[in-house]
Amino acid sequence: MGRLGRLPRYRVNRSALLRRIAGEATPKVYLLKSESATRNGRRHADGNSDEGPSWRAGFAKMIEGCATAFGSILILGIAGYSYHAYYKSHVLRKMENAFAVGYSSLELAALSRHVDSARSHVQLLEADDFEDNDWIPRDEQAIIDAIVDGTIQGQYHLITGEKGTGKTSMLLKAMRKIGGEGVAMFEAHGDPEIFRVRLGKALDFEFHEDYIGSLFSFKGPRDTTALLDIERAFNKMEKIALKRKEKVGRPLVLIITGAHLVRDDEDGQDLLELIQQRAELWAASNLVTVVFNSDDYWTMERLMWQATRLRVTPVRDISKDIAIEALRNFRATTFQENVSTGVLEQVYDKIGGRLSFLARAAKSSDMMKTCNSICEREKRWLLNKCWILGKDMDPGAEDQQDVCSAAMLLAKALIDKEEAMRVAGIYDGKLPQIPLHKAREIITNAEWIKMPHHNNIFTIDPDGMVQADSVAMYNAMRDVCSQEGFEEHLRATVERLDEIESLQRTRELTLKNLLSNGEYRAVIGKDGKSQADTVVSLELVVSKPDDN
Repeated sequence: MGRLGRLPRYRVNRSALLRRIAGEATPKVYLLKSESATRNGRRHADGNSDEGPSWRAGFAKMIEGCATAFGSILILGIAGYSYHAYYKSHVLRKMENAFAVGYSSLELAALSRHVDSARSHVQLLEADDFEDNDWIPRDEQAIIDAIVDGTIQGQYHLITGEKGTGKTSMLLKAMRKIGGEGVAMFEAHGDPEIFRVRLGKALDFEFHEDYIGSLFSFKGPRDTTALLDIERAFNKMEKIALKRKEKVGRPLVLIITGAHLVRDDEDGQDLLELIQQRAELWAASNLVTVVFNSDDYWTMERLMWQATRLRVTPVRDISKDIAIEALRNFRATTFQENVSTGVLEQVYDKIGGRLSFLARAAKSSDMMKTCNSICEREKRWLLNKCWILGKDMDPGAEDQQDVCSAAMLLAKALIDKEEAMRVAGIYDGKLPQIPLHKAREIITNAEWIKMPHHNNIFTIDPDGMVQADSVAMYNAMRDVCSQEGFEEHLRATVERLDEIESLQRTRELTLKNLLSNGEYRAVIGKDGKSQADTVVSLELVVSKPDDN
């Protein structure tokens, strides 16, 4: 019994064992049942009841898995869309805050140049006046105020003038009058990438991509060119301008200072064209007023060819009467000094009405010494950039000396025109001017005027008239051109340049005697078709032997 009970997968009939234990007479027949048979019996006893629940359970599990997957995708989609909507609203909210009352870091840095350096940036908001050039009245200030506060609409503007005439100072003063509300300002740069960064900082726009794929990738915040990023920033700013037009009724103002720093190449022209296209559209719809601030003439030349709503505002030197009166009042207020009119006229004759020069001289203890220092510095700048090398010039300096000799020829032409005006009795004390096309005719190349204009030797006003950049620079030109032997030195330089150019056009032809006792015979005559052309024919002949 013990052995049978331990057989694998078999078991003893329990009822028989119980009867034996109870003393009942039972046949010594043991019933062995297979466990597998018992299970099969149960399955057959149940019939077909297991076939239905088996496929129903599988189908239920499939439905459960599909519902779980769909729910996960739905939750992920809702989360992604919510992030997408939040990000867009956050970007617009930040950009809208950039045009709110107050100043950005770029604007604070610019404003700090025109107030007391001891003041903190927080105190700039309470500053009542500019300490730099506010003592000189400007006629252009009213126009710039109307541009910045939104009174003048439907146009975009180019404020042009020489360096130091006070263009940026007037823009900053106009901004301070309205607390910077609705205005964004930044300085241009020749590199479009840096231009993009400065624009983003002014608008508080970081150029991150607005797509849901950024949730699942570690790609950088941008994968485009600078121009495309600038276009995206303008699209966002346009939405802010539409909201502002509905609420306030005035356009936003975007000020781009230093527009002349954008290079005059293909990339720079594409950038300027992109901004101008938006400026034309925004001016027509009164959404944004774009203000360019430039020192160079080429910026206006580049914008004018497709400008419809462009308004050019030239900022010139201060007239003599206003400058003398402002100097007298400033010296009396600051130094308690009563300066005579003769001294003030001498100051004006040396440095003219250039605002930066007047401010430097007015704040100096010795005005005449400061004026002489300014004139000397301008003269050194002229000589360093445009001096000519004479007849001993090296051929390698031809390109540089072409521009320098052109600048000196133009300077001499301006001096000669002043003398002619004095002789004719029509000189009015203003700097002599030459039309741009005549200036190009004098220097014989239209491109050669760009370098001295960019280096503040000459200036070209919006009317296309060429003159010296300032009175101090014109005095330097007069001193240089009046030096003994200058005309001979200039003539020798021009002749040397012609000689170098002639040498570069000359080709040397070497002929060898290929036959013994041979020689060449040259025949010079006129071409039969055109009597004006000279023809040289070379013929190889055998020389006759000597009789000796």
